[in-house]
Amino acid sequence: MAESNNRSDRNEQRRLRKERRAVQEAAAQAQEAKEARERRQQTIIGAIVVAVVVVLIAVVGVVIYRNTHPDNSGQSQSASASYAALQKVANTPPGANDRGGFLISKHGYNKRVENAPTVAEYFDPLCPGCAALNRQVDPTLKALVDAGQINLELHPMSFMDQLSTDEYSSRVSGSIAYIASHDDNPDHLIAYMEAIYAEDFQPKEGTTNYQPVSDAKLKAQALKAGVPTAIVDKAFGRQYQKWLDAVNDYTPKRPELWNTEGSNKGAMTTPTVTINGKALNMVQIAQLGIPLKSAVLQSLGLAESAVGSQGAMPSIGAAGKPLAPKAS
Repeated sequence: MAESNNRSDRNEQRRLRKERRAVQEAAAQAQEAKEARERRQQTIIGAIVVAVVVVLIAVVGVVIYRNTHPDNSGQSQSASASYAALQKVANTPPGANDRGGFLISKHGYNKRVENAPTVAEYFDPLCPGCAALNRQVDPTLKALVDAGQINLELHPMSFMDQLSTDEYSSRVSGSIAYIASHDDNPDHLIAYMEAIYAEDFQPKEGTTNYQPVSDAKLKAQALKAGVPTAIVDKAFGRQYQKWLDAVNDYTPKRPELWNTEGSNKGAMTTPTVTINGKALNMVQIAQLGIPLKSAVLQSLGLAESAVGSQGAMPSIGAAGKPLAPKAS
């Protein structure tokens, strides 16, 4: 009888151990399932954040032509007249092309690299979205310029004067035009733009949030960027204000720069990026949820690993259409 009772006890202990293991395994499986759900949620949240960031780059600080010119009808018909008016401005920056841009390549200003695509940026110094573009994309664009892989064309604008109390946009864009026309080293201009768009320097737009920025503070940023003192001293004289006004009137009337979808369809916004004259679709990039730098490189047909490589050229060449970016 005792032996029978012992066997019964051992069986009961085995049964209890088995049940405990089953409970532990079930708990482990439940925890694993919970962690998997959390990982999926984080992935979804991460994708949403990326998409929102891209949207912010394209939308926050947007300067829409029709905000300051309510009647958008007939823009295409008046583009030629605005272009003609731009050409008639007496005092224009000597380094600017006929459309208000400054070309930079590895050879310097206005010396295009043959067979290389041209990336153009249209921006306002006060625009938060333009600052986000500068911080996230411009270091890559500079590496591409230095390696002779692209030509870079900069189009300063000054729509956002009305959102400052001291015509900040015109003063900065005017200085960019002056520096680009009188300082032979384009690295100084790129460094100056980086300093202007720095998070701890760029002021907030809007007359209630804006804090005035003196010319002295702007000059300090230019000097820090390496611009010679003699040029800095003259860069804020507003010599090219009539030219800037003409650029502001002409550029938004160029249909190739208009948004093709979204709430801003049929209007130009800043920042605008074009590759070989074709505007990147910021709405599409936002929907794909990919970083702007990746979108630009995909559009050029160049792997990120090839950035800065002397022998690697974008597949679209100097005249090809940008490739449609794809989600990774």
